[in-house]
Amino acid sequence: MSLTILIVDDEENFRENTATYLAGKGYEVIGVGTLEEAREHVIKGSAELVLLDVQLPDGYGPNLLFETANLPYRPPIILMTAYGDIEMAVDAMKNGAHDFLTKPIQFIQLEKSIQRASEIVTMRRELMHLRQTQKTKAFVTGKSPHVQKVLAQAQRAAAVSASVLITGETGTGKEVLAKFIHQSGPRASKPFIDINCAAIQHTMLEAELFGYEAGAFTGAERKKHGLMEVADGGVLFLDEISSMALDIQAKVLRALEERAFRRVGGTTSIHVDVQILAASNRDLKAMIKEGNFREDLYYRLKVVDLHLVPLRERKEDIPELVGFFLKQLNRDNGMNVRDVTPRAMEALTAYRWPGNIRELYNTMQRAMLFCNGEVIDLPDLPDLT
Repeated sequence: MSLTILIVDDEENFRENTATYLAGKGYEVIGVGTLEEAREHVIKGSAELVLLDVQLPDGYGPNLLFETANLPYRPPIILMTAYGDIEMAVDAMKNGAHDFLTKPIQFIQLEKSIQRASEIVTMRRELMHLRQTQKTKAFVTGKSPHVQKVLAQAQRAAAVSASVLITGETGTGKEVLAKFIHQSGPRASKPFIDINCAAIQHTMLEAELFGYEAGAFTGAERKKHGLMEVADGGVLFLDEISSMALDIQAKVLRALEERAFRRVGGTTSIHVDVQILAASNRDLKAMIKEGNFREDLYYRLKVVDLHLVPLRERKEDIPELVGFFLKQLNRDNGMNVRDVTPRAMEALTAYRWPGNIRELYNTMQRAMLFCNGEVIDLPDLPDLT
């Protein structure tokens, strides 16, 4: 993963040699020689990991542990010293140091310590993203030939980390299918990062995808990691990609082809390993003819093409979906509604469901809320005409 490391040491040769080694391993490196400079970088959020010397010209390095203890996301700090002893190491670890290395630093040992710290950074990135998104109800289920074919193709795409384009009407379960692909492949233990391209202003979408450096534009007070970087090693799901402006499409295409990108305001290429899944409820071929979607991006995304038909074309799956939602809603809401009467099921099956599976889920939620017994009957349902 791409990681920004702050080296705090007053020995310029040590800083330069260590920076050269770490840059060769793909890390971004910032070097400073004083505690004050280190403090500024940590508070500003420009460093994700700190290599900190104990003896500095303007103070005692471990004081940075105390000074930054209340920051929302203090970076892992690895202390380095030629004067350390066991007591100092134990004291530093108690006060929040990630690790303690004695000079002369062995680069192999240093890299192992950084790799352990990077796991913490990855977890923080994922948590920050998860706090900004809502959980999606999983309903990839059904016995119809269409659903079984789509799931089989999805599993094959997941196994080889192929790019997938998922199409279908609103509410057919495109995001849920994307999560199924993530969970079915070798990236299941890695991040699943989703972004709704239609929900973000055009001017901010590039920054959300690729991140930005501090000072890149007005209001960019600290560095921000883009979702493509957060998804490194895992899956990035671009929902409603048809809403993406042409200039952003060009930058996404380049990032996919090069497996690298630059943050807004940045000069360093950041390399990532990401499986791309994209979804659209619009006809992208028609948009290509109209000049509103790039043909090269379309074919770059469409290594595997999965189309989800509307619920009205797979009505044999409705009873199974109803049973699935009963179990899920009972569990989530502490209810005990165990069944649906035959006439209620007949009404559910006969309806055309313009809102597709999402509408069926909302209908079941409402019916269970107003059901006075353990079985949903026709009066419990909304008007399905």
